[in-house]
Amino acid sequence: MVETRKRFHEQLAHLEQQIQVMGRGASDLFRAGLATIEADDLASCEAVVAGDDSVDALYIEIEQGVVELFALQGPVASDLRLLAALLHINLHLERIADMAVNVAKITAAAHGLPQQPTVLGHLRTMGAIALEMLAAAMDALERRDNNLARALPTMDEPLDDLNRGMLAEILTESRGKPMLEWGVQMHLVSRQIERVGDHAVDIGEQVAYLVTGVFEEFTDASHPEVEANAKLTEAGR
Repeated sequence: MVETRKRFHEQLAHLEQQIQVMGRGASDLFRAGLATIEADDLASCEAVVAGDDSVDALYIEIEQGVVELFALQGPVASDLRLLAALLHINLHLERIADMAVNVAKITAAAHGLPQQPTVLGHLRTMGAIALEMLAAAMDALERRDNNLARALPTMDEPLDDLNRGMLAEILTESRGKPMLEWGVQMHLVSRQIERVGDHAVDIGEQVAYLVTGVFEEFTDASHPEVEANAKLTEAGR
């Protein structure tokens, strides 16, 4: 029995190591996806799309590993929380890799169109924030840092603000139909970057659940008016 439990925890530790590898893979792919925006190089876009295969393969491997531990062992409550958190985090990381692919495909669709420097600058800032948030989320997981996990929604606010203002900026800054067409594509890119921030926040929620044993949504994305009213109430105190 002791040997069985030892083997179980070795497998659990291996899965968590794989999740960190998955996090680095998703981050690297997303960084490569962002680089295609300014490079405007079709070969780079194709490389990002192809690079998603390795992330998907690891995603499947981790998912199968988690399911096997659920099925073949008798996890106690804390181990169950970790397995459940790893399952959710694995999915969020796979989705982040998908965002990288989407960015590369959108960039390819805008190939050759004139770019707008101000919009490029804001996309660069958004990408940096999203990557920083992902790194923080994975660091919070590794260190079981509830405070860092709970800081992610605040980190996400400037990302949301830039995304909300992107379309108006594109309409204001575009000079001629080709640049406007490029801008419309970049508005789609902006949304993909913003979604990476959302996935990082979701990973933070899983870390907090892992640490505290209580699941709590950090933001109410399904009811934004509720979240907005809560912020107004807090500001008025």
